[in-house]
Amino acid sequence: MRRKLLLTLLLLAGMLRGLSAQNVSDLIISEVLAEPDSTGFTDDFGRRSGWIEIYNTSTGTVNFGGCYLTDDLKDLRKSLIPKNDLRTKLGARQVALLFTSGDGSDGTFYAGFTLSPGKTVYLVSNDGKTVVDSLSIPKDLAPGESVSKHSTDPKLLSWTSDGKGGRPTPMVRNGDQNAETNAQVMARKDPHGWILSLVSVSVVFAALAILWFLFRIFFELPARRAAAPAKAKPAAKSKSDIPDDETAAAIALALDMENGGDTYAAIALAMDLYFNDTVHDSEPYVLTMRPGGASQWNDKKLNFRKLPR
Repeated sequence: MRRKLLLTLLLLAGMLRGLSAQNVSDLIISEVLAEPDSTGFTDDFGRRSGWIEIYNTSTGTVNFGGCYLTDDLKDLRKSLIPKNDLRTKLGARQVALLFTSGDGSDGTFYAGFTLSPGKTVYLVSNDGKTVVDSLSIPKDLAPGESVSKHSTDPKLLSWTSDGKGGRPTPMVRNGDQNAETNAQVMARKDPHGWILSLVSVSVVFAALAILWFLFRIFFELPARRAAAPAKAKPAAKSKSDIPDDETAAAIALALDMENGGDTYAAIALAMDLYFNDTVHDSEPYVLTMRPGGASQWNDKKLNFRKLPR
């Protein structure tokens, strides 16, 4: 029982660690100022120094405490960002500014190295091994200029840098602040929602039509074929169904002894019509006899033998 509980706790810890690493991967280095000028942004001590701006591109809060900043790939743990400060929890689409004063003991938002043109700044995950993001500083970057990344889409999912210096914008999200998202464009073009409703209804009916077509092919038609009765093929007449001469004569003699000569004549005529395919009755092997009144078969005078005088 204890072993199962321990394995469950280890699994949960691994999942939480994976989620934490995934959240840290949403951070980017959005802007860097290597050398300030006389108009530069001042830190808490009133000094003008370089700074690194970190931006949270996700829609959730990310804690970057425990991550590292460095300008040397051979030393990924050059400057640790303390993780016991609640201010390292960066809200959705928010920025944080870390000064490169050269002394990490100045506080949570101070890096233990300075910057200069031509270097590259790296943000390293809290495992001390994974590089989350980087930004290169141009060699010809003038003092007081910064290099930044700009969003290339309204949803702020893709960021790029042109490698050129510009006017610093610390603590401000880079990119077009007024860029419209797809939802905003749709709301402007279709204020009453008619286009969206038409598209939605069309998609639903198209999906239903496809489902109905697939149902007929794979379920309804096979079920009908399985339930349909098989058509009986007419039995072919074989030679064994037709009695031979001796059998026919025996049947006729038995009927003659039982019913008299008129019955024998009727049976013989019916059998002759049937086996010679001249009978008009479509009922197989059925002979219909109805008793009637006097006929010439019973006329005795026709049976007298005429003798010569």
